[in-house]
Amino acid sequence: MARWYVAVNGTSTGPFSLDQIRKSLASGEYTDTTLVWRDGFSDWLPMGEVEELSGPAREAAPAPPPVSGQRAHEIDFKIFGHEMQFVEIELDPGESAVSEAGAMMYMSDRITMKTVFGDGSDESQSGGFFDRMLGAGKRLITGESLFITVFTFEGQGKGRVAFASPYPGKIIPLDLKKYNQRLICQKDAFLCAAKGVSIGVAFQKKIGVALFGGEGFIMQKLEGDGLVFLHAGGTIVEKQLEPGEILRVDTGCLVGLTETVQYDIEFVGDVKSALFGGEGFFFATLRGPGHVWLQSLPFSRLAGRIWRAAPQAGGQSRGEGSVLGGIATMFER
Repeated sequence: MARWYVAVNGTSTGPFSLDQIRKSLASGEYTDTTLVWRDGFSDWLPMGEVEELSGPAREAAPAPPPVSGQRAHEIDFKIFGHEMQFVEIELDPGESAVSEAGAMMYMSDRITMKTVFGDGSDESQSGGFFDRMLGAGKRLITGESLFITVFTFEGQGKGRVAFASPYPGKIIPLDLKKYNQRLICQKDAFLCAAKGVSIGVAFQKKIGVALFGGEGFIMQKLEGDGLVFLHAGGTIVEKQLEPGEILRVDTGCLVGLTETVQYDIEFVGDVKSALFGGEGFFFATLRGPGHVWLQSLPFSRLAGRIWRAAPQAGGQSRGEGSVLGGIATMFER
């Protein structure tokens, strides 16, 4: 089923089903000039120019039946901003979202915060002490905190809680149901999720990946049937690999992949290129089928540039655009 997104006043919302878009269009909430996008579109289009939303298709379709047996909470969301994004999650009474410590930006009244062991995927937290310690231990192995924060709306109507990205980049909303309820991602990509999503560890089976993969022996594994939100640096690219198709990427640029993608490490094969080319010795080799998400600006690359320019590392101001250059800084002390 295609995922539809709507842009109003520069803010994108979604994903929606086609029936939801038709119903909102028929009720007058959206107009022919409202911009819409779905998988397969090269750019945003006015609703009046989309074939599925014109003519008889405008009639409101009946609401789809609820998903039976879904474990994760069903949440709505909006993503704001461009380079420094944040996601606002809308909660119904009793619904919850989980996030890493320190990711919360703001929340409305009647939302309670609770810090729990592990990933918060146990709805009742009724498991034994060792069960909860196991969930917390999984997070500790990935370099994250033993605890995670659960935000629950206990009022009437709608509650809202927002989570902000930690550095310039994009927030990627992903529905685990569309990816066989399981995704693998780098250990610091997870931002927040609907309660019920399990956040575990994914051990790399090949020693080459463990030693030279850039993300170490362990990556995060997200399992469940709800929404998750990943954050990555720079521009985000999603690639769909066909069976047997190979893609080679810088190890730090890999954000996430579906479990069907085979992940290995390959030597560049040319010592001179490795030593003087500035690209490192190893690439990640990804073999389809499956989906892969890449980032153009890994945080490690950004942090490295900042560190090299810092005074404690011997860096100095270059006096960009100044005729005097470094002479102009002589009197700063």
